[in-house]
Amino acid sequence: MSDNITHVTDSDFDAQVLHAATPVLVDFWATWCGPCRAIAPTLEDIAAEYQGRIKVAKVDVDNNQKTAIAYNIRSIPTLMLFKDGKVAGTQMGAVPKSAIAKFVEQAL
Repeated sequence: MSDNITHVTDSDFDAQVLHAATPVLVDFWATWCGPCRAIAPTLEDIAAEYQGRIKVAKVDVDNNQKTAIAYNIRSIPTLMLFKDGKVAGTQMGAVPKSAIAKFVEQAL
């Protein structure tokens, strides 16, 4: 896993995401999810390219069900963009890098 991606849990979600100084792209995923694994390298690229401007975080829905339920995650991968502690957008499914970059740009 990339040094540019933060793994977030139920216990530190508020501090890592809602109180972050920059917008946060959160990937709700699971280890058994093929599409989640498929977009992982893309998210690493996005994290590197936007370093300092956004934070990229991953929440394993199997191990952090409280957060997944709180944000009504029904399908994975689900990408949520948080800005100033609020959801600024949601993108579901394994989408191409260009779509994720466009999604991120809306928060900058």
